[in-house]
Amino acid sequence: MKKSYALTAAVSAFALSIAGCASAPSSTTSAAPAASGSAAAATGNFKACMVSDSGGFDDKSFNQTSHDGLNKAVKELGITPGEVESHDTKDFAKNVQSMIDAKCNVIVTVGYMLSDATVAAAKANPTINFAIVDDNPKGAAGLKNLKPLVFNTAQSSFMGGYLAAATSQSGKVGTFGGMKIPTVTIFMDGFAQGVQYFNQQKGKNIQVLGWDAAKQDGQFVAKGFEDIAGGKATATNLTSQGADVLFPVAGPAGQGALQIAQTSGGKVSAIWVDTDGYVSAPQYKASILSSVYKGMDVAVFDTIKAAKDGSFSSDPYVGTLDNKGTGLAEFHDFDSKVPADVKADLETIKGDIASGKIKITSAAQPK
Repeated sequence: MKKSYALTAAVSAFALSIAGCASAPSSTTSAAPAASGSAAAATGNFKACMVSDSGGFDDKSFNQTSHDGLNKAVKELGITPGEVESHDTKDFAKNVQSMIDAKCNVIVTVGYMLSDATVAAAKANPTINFAIVDDNPKGAAGLKNLKPLVFNTAQSSFMGGYLAAATSQSGKVGTFGGMKIPTVTIFMDGFAQGVQYFNQQKGKNIQVLGWDAAKQDGQFVAKGFEDIAGGKATATNLTSQGADVLFPVAGPAGQGALQIAQTSGGKVSAIWVDTDGYVSAPQYKASILSSVYKGMDVAVFDTIKAAKDGSFSSDPYVGTLDNKGTGLAEFHDFDSKVPADVKADLETIKGDIASGKIKITSAAQPK
């Protein structure tokens, strides 16, 4: 294997709107806000809350995985939970405020799109701890009560791209996003670079459809993350061009790709994102080759625990291959179909990325 590898991809990302409405907080039990969490913990009334992005807490993707961390905290730490689902960008600030009004001690917001609302709330409420999944907002600098939880999924997506290229029978693989924002394009950058690395190492010419890393442009679902029908249409477009491994980075809309794979008679497979799709979307497990996961549940749980214990820190958490904050999930039903040499290559690649021998460059990577 070559000693080093570098590709550059600049991400031009912009935030668009995601739609929805808010449901009432799940709990009304209150505790006095405490930045350290120690006073609330002493009374047994520590309250941890969460605000979802589009898709809700059953999206089989990043909202659900983050929510698992809150649920684990309820079970293992005995805290009181509060939560509210979002379906419209206009409701983000209102939803965060509802958790403030519910006297939450720590509030976790899920998703890049909640950045502005989270920063504003943290500035206005210095005695409440906040954490945001999937973003390190520029406005968070200097805020001692706001912790970014981010993940270098370019690394794990690189492995996913290599796997897709190695198992493709058609010589074409495809990816698409739910929205052109950094937390989506980081996956697509890594995936495309992994395919290119495979080509360089093996002397092949596997094509990536749906994402041009050089131009930072590609295919995205028309109506965003909740548009499963749009995801299915986008996936159909890719498979009609010959793609036989799909990499949907689209939250719930990605289920459209799983539907296409499921009805392909085994001709198309998919690599899921954010969580192990074999577990979160078992109805499609026969079509899921693997998944690029983010340890959002662990990061959320650890943040809530630290807030409750009085050891909350605003230092960003960055999930990597090295600290197991992101990675490639098991092959499950596809285990016997992934050649032993490919498995060995992936283990080598994992170590080479962690050591810096393989360099992946995307402007969307956490700094």
